[in-house]
Amino acid sequence: MSNAIVKNLSFGDEAKNNVFKGIDKLTKAVSSTLGASGKCVMLENELGKPVITKDGVTVANSITLRDPIENMGATLLKEAARQTVKEAGDGTTTATVLAHSILSKAYAENNSGSREMKKGIEDATKKVISYLQKIAVPVEGNMINNVATISANNDADLGNVIAEAFKEVGKNGVVTMEVSNDSNTSYEVINGAAIDKPLKNFHFITDESKKEAVLDNPLVLLVENKIENIRKIQSVLEYVIKNNKPLLIIGEADEQVVSALAMNKLKGNIKVNIIDTPDFGIYRKQKLQDLALLTGATVVNEDLGDDLDMIEVELLGTCLKSITNSEETIIQVEETTEEVQNVIDEITRELEEETLPGHINRLEKRLGLLSCKVAVIKVGASSEVELKEKQDRVEDAMCATKAAIKEGIVPGGGIALLNAATAVKASNENEKVLLEAIKAPYLTILKNAGLDEVYPKGKGKGIDVVTGKSVSMIKKGIIDPLLVTKSALKNAASVATTILSTDCVINNLRVEDESNR
Repeated sequence: MSNAIVKNLSFGDEAKNNVFKGIDKLTKAVSSTLGASGKCVMLENELGKPVITKDGVTVANSITLRDPIENMGATLLKEAARQTVKEAGDGTTTATVLAHSILSKAYAENNSGSREMKKGIEDATKKVISYLQKIAVPVEGNMINNVATISANNDADLGNVIAEAFKEVGKNGVVTMEVSNDSNTSYEVINGAAIDKPLKNFHFITDESKKEAVLDNPLVLLVENKIENIRKIQSVLEYVIKNNKPLLIIGEADEQVVSALAMNKLKGNIKVNIIDTPDFGIYRKQKLQDLALLTGATVVNEDLGDDLDMIEVELLGTCLKSITNSEETIIQVEETTEEVQNVIDEITRELEEETLPGHINRLEKRLGLLSCKVAVIKVGASSEVELKEKQDRVEDAMCATKAAIKEGIVPGGGIALLNAATAVKASNENEKVLLEAIKAPYLTILKNAGLDEVYPKGKGKGIDVVTGKSVSMIKKGIIDPLLVTKSALKNAASVATTILSTDCVINNLRVEDESNR
């Protein structure tokens, strides 16, 4: 007896209704976590263990619906959440609630699938984003603490640890997270540099949960020329394998070299990672020299007579740790040497005299590389379940804080979008659909707090769901990063308009092959 896969076709309203059922189910689960009074969700992981979380994307990713068409709808909605977390690191629940609301309002109209409806939603989205950018204010003082605390599910202790870590490293600094050896959560600041070069091959990943390639106390090889074949660096590879040392290579390499290194790492022969050289042209040389200063390595350059085939071990540098993810590489180093400090002082003097914007930007980036500090937040908990839940909140809060520092903040609690719904003028009925839909996050937060539907008067005024009183949101510290609100709206509108233009759904059906009965 064998099974054959055949296709089931749904059209028109039947197709849309079933897709929306899936969207509705996912939204009900995810939306319950929104706001200061949002609830936690208990879910079962793939091993059958219970996990408690208030992280929207974790809840969404855990859901697979039995009905295939409903599951398609839920999966499309997850895409809005995933893209939002990729861009802003937070706002997944807001994106989910917004996409559901846009579809609900659009389906109530007779022309929900029309080109005019899609254009109206897209045009209104642009207007709302423009409004949000105008009302955004830069982050100052305790605003960082407020952003971190709100994103950490109103845990002031956790929020303050995260905020202080960001304050200590400054705008050029980097904040990362790891598990603490005890139940306390704290942070420490170490020296390091951030390079905007991501993973080249997923086989280099050592931490599957974070999708990161982490090397402890690696040797560092800096190469200016392209590594054309694996034989060029064979002497170095033999040395690190013999001495059981991890190796970080910074330099361009042929695809076959990268594949060979990845395969050997996968087999357990070597602990290795390779990333591209940052920058181009003369700036690349400068970046390599700066990295050489930080790591104590010597840049290998065949144009200057160096022989890649005969690399001396003395040319290799070291660092405390290297962490590479899908966006960047962080190199943690010992205390700043006198030589590095002299270069930092020199760049600082140059910055004071420089007037050309392009040169200023280049000098600031170079200063950021050399003087960068890395804050490591060490998350502690009393149990594995508590640790996972706390890690989710810390990760959200770190991303939200970074987003707030980058682009500023807007009134939180759904008020920024609620104000936009009134302030932005719709050019037609289709644009009104979007403007009505963006009230949903505010109304969901009220619902989760058990409060009646009320509309506060005055721009920036909202309801503090903890006290039930009308307050100035920014003054009260109830704020959201602009980047998070903007990304959530943009991705929700994109997924919603795609679903609206769908008229046929084709899904797999498993049936018995009659001929083999």
